[in-house]
Amino acid sequence: MEQNTQRNAVVNFLVLLAAAVCLYAVGQYSKSYAAEAGSLFLGLGTFVALVSVFHLRLRERERLEKLEFEEVTKGKASNALFQGEAEAFPAQRSREQFERYFVPGFTILLFLIQLLAAVYTWRALTKVVAPPIVQPLVAMGLSGLFALILFLLGKYSSGLARLSGQRLLRPSAGYLILGFYICVLVVAGLAAFSSGFPAVDLILGKVFSVLLGVLAAETLVSLVLEIYRPRVKGKEGPPLYESRTIGMLGEPGGIVSTVAHTLDYQFGFKVSETWFYQFLRERILLLIAAQLLILLLSTCFTFIDAGEQGLRERFGKPAGGILEPGLHVKLPWPVDRVYRYSTAEIQSFHVGYIHDEREENQPAVLWTVAHVKDEFNLLVANRDVGVTNVVNGKKSPPVNLLSVSIPVQFQISDIKAWAYNNENSADLLEKIGTREVVRYLVGVDIGETMSTARFRAAEELRARIQAAADEFKLGAKILFVGLQDVHPPVRVAASYESVVGARQRREAQILKAQASAAQTNSTAQSTAVVKVNEAEATRSRMEADAYAKAALFTNQLPAYLASPQIYGERVYLKTLVSGGGKTPKVVIGATNANEVFLMNLEQKIRPDLLSVPLPKGK
Repeated sequence: MEQNTQRNAVVNFLVLLAAAVCLYAVGQYSKSYAAEAGSLFLGLGTFVALVSVFHLRLRERERLEKLEFEEVTKGKASNALFQGEAEAFPAQRSREQFERYFVPGFTILLFLIQLLAAVYTWRALTKVVAPPIVQPLVAMGLSGLFALILFLLGKYSSGLARLSGQRLLRPSAGYLILGFYICVLVVAGLAAFSSGFPAVDLILGKVFSVLLGVLAAETLVSLVLEIYRPRVKGKEGPPLYESRTIGMLGEPGGIVSTVAHTLDYQFGFKVSETWFYQFLRERILLLIAAQLLILLLSTCFTFIDAGEQGLRERFGKPAGGILEPGLHVKLPWPVDRVYRYSTAEIQSFHVGYIHDEREENQPAVLWTVAHVKDEFNLLVANRDVGVTNVVNGKKSPPVNLLSVSIPVQFQISDIKAWAYNNENSADLLEKIGTREVVRYLVGVDIGETMSTARFRAAEELRARIQAAADEFKLGAKILFVGLQDVHPPVRVAASYESVVGARQRREAQILKAQASAAQTNSTAQSTAVVKVNEAEATRSRMEADAYAKAALFTNQLPAYLASPQIYGERVYLKTLVSGGGKTPKVVIGATNANEVFLMNLEQKIRPDLLSVPLPKGK
């Protein structure tokens, strides 16, 4: 039995080595990332199987050494001869030294290899795009053959280890079963590629890298727990380099037994001996198969919601017409598949920024404050020739940068064209919209786009995007294109506002100067007119006065000549009247009586009551 175990361990090592090399070669040939990542597990299993072979050989040498010692010590004379050498077992010491130093060192090395392989594989797979797989059928056939060989040998090894109690055979048996599962998953990834799902192979590669990280974490935990594990004389634990997770794949019945013992311990009685537990244990596979069958039959029915339309494909090819809303019957998955599209829904995408629903309800939008998740700067023309740049004697056209937030709303008008004419119609339509926006803005003026030409620009963009979509036969109808947020980039908005403010202040100063000039000129003109009119009036008055004086002298001379005395007295009295003005005068008539006059010459501050003239008729 021991010789059979050792031969089986050697066969496990050779099979794992061959499977690792062949699976890696299949991955290189077919460009399958899952096969290349899966070969790492088989490579690690090869190292574990090799250590297991040496460990088993040391155990066998120790067993033979003990048998020889027992044969030698059967006789009494011989017993006295070798009694002092009873503890001299070189094979046992070699095995103990191997387990004390080499096994922990190898386990640490295994942990480092698993960790580095997981990190390297993850970084490598996150930077690549799934390439087209070459000869997927050939790769599927070879991977399936490897899976069959690994499964048969793995089940045999795990059964042999369980029946013979050879715990050192379990690690390599577990890696054989793990290799079987990995090859099956590689075949599934290749089949998914053949069915039109090329990303499955890359996803499986990433899953394998994560599984490598899990194994590395388990190995680290085993190293830590080994330090604190209580040692019982005569009782040996599992090998330190054995993975419990992989071991469960080789002996799934151990999981059921563990669950049964746990239930017995928790409930305090033999739950594992009840009829229900026995029923589940005996018919668990039948129940699982029934559930899988019900799940498969459930895929024969599909329901198209209101506002949707569906397309049915059979083995990846269109089958039947358009499925309207309601219940439909089809062949089970993966024979028939139904793809639903929201044809009545108004869908949208955004050009110029990345949409963020949390920033939709902002109370105010300022140019100098970022109000979208990520904005793009687009090149816009400028008709202001004053901003033309001159570099090394060469003139560059006047352009500006502009940030726009352009929502584009569309509706699927032809579901078959939308689904089959292009690989990703939604992404293509978004790229068409971005291209047309860039083409349009590079030929318009920034000032007009930000002010008066906004609505005209939106309508023209809608027409351009619709024409481009029709050219690619997208089957989409563009409903609305809006320029709701047009402004300079946030990083230069403050400088832009400073330039605009300076221009406005310049215009204000120009208008103020023009107003001052108009006011000054009007005042000067009116003053000149007043001066001229006053001068002309003075001249006319002086001329009239001179004519009047000349006429007065001409008219007074005959009166004087006619009566010089009367003329002199008349002139004297007239002069007295005009010269006296408002001076009070007292006229005294000629009389022979001596009269005394008392006169109050005080000036009146206010008029007396008697001085107020009475109305007529009073």
